[in-house]
Amino acid sequence: MSMRAIRRFLDATAFSERFGRQMRLIAGPRQCGKTTLAKGALARFRSNLYYNWDEKKIRRRYRAEEDFLESDLLQSKPRSISWVCFDEIHKMPRWKDILKGLFDAHENRVRFIVTGSARLDLFRSSGDSLSGRYLLFRLHPLILAEVLGADPDHILPEKDATAYVEKAAAAKGFAQKTMEELLAHSGFPEPLTKGDAVFHKKWGESYLEYVVRQDVRDLSRILHIEKVLDLVYALSSRVGSPLSVNSLREDIEVNFATAKNYIKYLLMVYAVFDLPPFTKRGSRLVKKERKIYFYDWTRVADQAARFENYVALELKVRTEMWSDRTEDDFSLFHLRTRDGAETDFLITQNGSPWLLLEAKTSAVPIAPHHLRHAELAGEVPFVQIVREPGILRAGKGGRLTVSASRFFS
Repeated sequence: MSMRAIRRFLDATAFSERFGRQMRLIAGPRQCGKTTLAKGALARFRSNLYYNWDEKKIRRRYRAEEDFLESDLLQSKPRSISWVCFDEIHKMPRWKDILKGLFDAHENRVRFIVTGSARLDLFRSSGDSLSGRYLLFRLHPLILAEVLGADPDHILPEKDATAYVEKAAAAKGFAQKTMEELLAHSGFPEPLTKGDAVFHKKWGESYLEYVVRQDVRDLSRILHIEKVLDLVYALSSRVGSPLSVNSLREDIEVNFATAKNYIKYLLMVYAVFDLPPFTKRGSRLVKKERKIYFYDWTRVADQAARFENYVALELKVRTEMWSDRTEDDFSLFHLRTRDGAETDFLITQNGSPWLLLEAKTSAVPIAPHHLRHAELAGEVPFVQIVREPGILRAGKGGRLTVSASRFFS
């Protein structure tokens, strides 16, 4: 598969002038394309001011000249605004202070792009010196519409969920081959581009080892890192089911607090993401455990669970993009009622149910409990997204069964 001309949807959002002087912090899983995204933006803005703080020469230069950026700005062609990228700066001691100093010195003539992973997301939870100076965006693995080269505006929400569903159903054709390549090789650019099963297998093994042994170890004081790897393998067989920490701790032979702590770090380093249950006071919707999904859905061997994981990430990317690009806040949940009946996904708009979705491998009849859930959620539209190709069945009341290769294209 050729990836030469793919423009990431986040590109149209993160570097918009509407966000003004604030630093653009780009966080996300390793090897999902953050550096490529940043360098592409620099090229468009005709800037060569890229600094990889993993390189010793950059760190040495900073120690010798704290405001080395001033020298480089003077040497570059004069522009009203210059764009600069700091890659992996979060590995530096006192990195927030470094960023604050450079930002405060140059905020009127420089736009900063800062790329990295866990620590960029982590420091938001505590009072920090960068408050008011940044906006955080997340880049995820590729989704189908990106690979197909769709316009980012194409997947924005309509005035209501019914109009959005109708637009998705009206898409031309089924991109089944491309979707199957994603399911087989992941949405990470390198293995997807290679399209080679042996390469993908080796890449997946080394990727997991690095994320756990390097990123988790850097963030934590975990001594038994092999137990974290055991947890990853245990989680891969539980995708699509409510998370039971008790069950996991028994499998990997640690206590409850330790298992919970391991999961926290896997979330922080973007190995997995979770979906909370949707709750509503006074309804039959009940609070249960969260669900865990992988950014690399190919870690999930069961094909039905893998497809659900893929759909979860497609929806996660969309809802985050919608929140970044519109005045509304969109969130993704799963839904379960007191009788134990579940529907895989619920999208909310400003806290209210907006669209209900279920992932299935084949176009089976819609189970009655999904329609009850749609009613309980406020008569929202319901979409059954299937892996099976060539499916488009519209029903009454905003019901739709459609191939994922059409709905997500």
